[in-house]
Amino acid sequence: MKKTLYYSHPDFLLHDTGVGHPECAARLKAIEAALSTPEFTGLIRLSAPLGSEQQIQLIHPHAHVEQIFSAIPQHGENYLDDDTIVSPGSKNAALRAVGAVCDAVDKIMSNQANNAFCAIRPPGHHAEPNQAMGFCLFNNIAIAAEYARRHYHLKRIAIVDFDVHHGNGTQAAFYNQPCVLYASSHEMPHYPGTGYPTETGVGNIINVPLTHGESGQSVRQKYINIIFPALHHFKPELLLISAGFDAHKDDPLSSTLLIEDDFRWLTQELMSIADSHCQGRIISALEGGYHLPALAASVAAHVKTLLQN
Repeated sequence: MKKTLYYSHPDFLLHDTGVGHPECAARLKAIEAALSTPEFTGLIRLSAPLGSEQQIQLIHPHAHVEQIFSAIPQHGENYLDDDTIVSPGSKNAALRAVGAVCDAVDKIMSNQANNAFCAIRPPGHHAEPNQAMGFCLFNNIAIAAEYARRHYHLKRIAIVDFDVHHGNGTQAAFYNQPCVLYASSHEMPHYPGTGYPTETGVGNIINVPLTHGESGQSVRQKYINIIFPALHHFKPELLLISAGFDAHKDDPLSSTLLIEDDFRWLTQELMSIADSHCQGRIISALEGGYHLPALAASVAAHVKTLLQN
């Protein structure tokens, strides 16, 4: 029987970003509530382990890691930039976010489960190798990709990023690495200002800009025309997802018009591609999504689909 893993931990709630910050602990509380209903009893619920600094250093240099950790205060908050904040609980939250995705790689690659969803924070896809930014400290999904590449000697890893913001950090980590395909759909013009179609790396970067007010049907067509064919051509041995749900029509940080069913469809199509090329192996890690009811409903649609593997 195929299994879906679900990673969480109370430490994620202790990464305190301050009053009114969109990337807050209430996001995970909303997700936990949505996934507490009987239809999710099939999830294998796991406590996210503490990752290691060695795992973080697969993407981020030692000096940078030490700089981030040294910025974490004993009391109150510290601003790494205008919107990236650390608090006393941030170190363990960041370590468990990395630990969750790396443990998921181990379990998926050893056939203990088919796919996984990691309900983690802080998110990661804006974190560049030498720069924390955009609510992100370390690039969880990039670390997972490099961990899988080195520990399981994979030659082709695909990352699909459907967060409404471009994953500049993930792109930067693998811009010259042909063994990792990075495909992103994201609103433009929008933060962080990267993600033009002309940014192609060594042919391994696929950027699909979305416009203000773009509909779910239009987004689906772009995936059908551009991203799905690229994935089939690449034939990944492992599929990773930067699962941001802020392209939802109700999200305060975007203007695209996706609904829960678009995330369900996208998940289903990615699962079909993974079934074709990598024995269904998918690891999904939470990125954005800042309207609590929309986030909860969208994650529920995503995870419910993963459960139907």
